[in-house]
Amino acid sequence: MKYTYCEDYMRLALEEARRDEQEVPVGAVIVQDGKVIARAHNARETEPPDPLGHAEVLALRMAAQALGTRRLKDCVLYVTLEPCPMCAGAMIQAGLSACYFAAYDPEQGCCGSVYDLPQDPAFTHRVKTAGGYLKEEAEAQLKAFFNKKRAPI
Repeated sequence: MKYTYCEDYMRLALEEARRDEQEVPVGAVIVQDGKVIARAHNARETEPPDPLGHAEVLALRMAAQALGTRRLKDCVLYVTLEPCPMCAGAMIQAGLSACYFAAYDPEQGCCGSVYDLPQDPAFTHRVKTAGGYLKEEAEAQLKAFFNKKRAPI
């Protein structure tokens, strides 16, 4: 895969994913006109527990607050794991321009693996998506996290 600035932003997302050892290591960065406007990591298990605490949703909220609008049409999301159905739906509703992700999620991924929600013709907005950017690094983070969780005490 050809090098792009996408990799620089993905490295920021990978860094964000490492911020909380109790959470599945997923990090997200939102960029507008070459400037990072939001960064977030999973926060589902923290207090209070939040089923919507996915990195993508949190980053979308932060970006909307930073810009003062829910319409993020000139924004690009970089995330370390392929978005799930909820996050892919949130991307559509926010009107993102694009989403680039690292690791594919063959169980819940909705940007091409299990389903391709951002390209579904039922929706009026399409979000450009592409995966595999720094895939090996993201997969290593996820594997290390789950190996540690499953290790006997």
